[in-house]
Amino acid sequence: MMDVSGVGFPSKVPWKKMSAEELENQYCPSRWVVRLGAEEALRTYSQIGIEATTRARATRKSLLHVPYGDGEGEKVDIYFPDESSEGSLPFFLFFHGGYWQSGSKDESAFMVHPLTAQGVAVVIVAYGIAPKGTLDHMVDQVTRSVAFVQKRYPSNKGIYLCGHSAGAHLAAMMLLADWTKHGVTPNLRGFFLVSGVFDLEPIVYTSQNVALQLTLEDAQRNSPQLKVAQAQPVDPTCRVLVVVGQFDSPEFHRQSWEFYQTLCQGEWKASFEELHDVDHFEIVENLTQKDNVLTQIILKTIFQ
Repeated sequence: MMDVSGVGFPSKVPWKKMSAEELENQYCPSRWVVRLGAEEALRTYSQIGIEATTRARATRKSLLHVPYGDGEGEKVDIYFPDESSEGSLPFFLFFHGGYWQSGSKDESAFMVHPLTAQGVAVVIVAYGIAPKGTLDHMVDQVTRSVAFVQKRYPSNKGIYLCGHSAGAHLAAMMLLADWTKHGVTPNLRGFFLVSGVFDLEPIVYTSQNVALQLTLEDAQRNSPQLKVAQAQPVDPTCRVLVVVGQFDSPEFHRQSWEFYQTLCQGEWKASFEELHDVDHFEIVENLTQKDNVLTQIILKTIFQ
């Protein structure tokens, strides 16, 4: 059994002292679900996502499988409010979770109904998951998807990025993006980082890395936790909300809290929420409901 202590990390990092088994456990969110068994929690999550997406496609004005690049799978689904002039709306982009190796835009339209009902366009983004896709490439894809929305809808009333779990990591990487090479500066007004991982170094030592194949250097290069304090906000009024569920693991709690603290050390307008009585999956499943706490926080942030 591999002990990850003494692998050359700062000694303050608590995961260093964990056995490989405990580290694995900390980074397996389904094991921390209280209301269901781990496998059932994953099945339920997938089922709710599929049902929400089927409903959104059947009942909402949409543009499906719109390419934002030339690569296979570089596509977005765009859902519009019923009565809207397509361009001059707030746009909410969602990046799904799945440890950068599972999940799909085709089962991730959780929040389409409650947000479009209030006049927000929702964009569900696909990216090339591992083992086919590398993490560097996923970050590049997500960057291009954001630039694509800005170019296509230049009169938008704000672009809001939301990611869950691995998707929260990809959204957080947009805080560091160099937009000059994309020829556009997106009108970024808010980030919602839900149950994310922001320091990827522990992931290198878990089974999640079998598909990802991250080296230590890859992990550090793609860790917003290590870089965001030095980054300058494109817009100092852009809000960054870091959210974690009560029943997320202690390591997920630490990741979110430390990322929030790091944002505060920089010049970011950051806030932190621990959502009561929800786990890693419910926190997003509940975005199907208009009166859900996080749905309301999102709407208040957009329309403040």
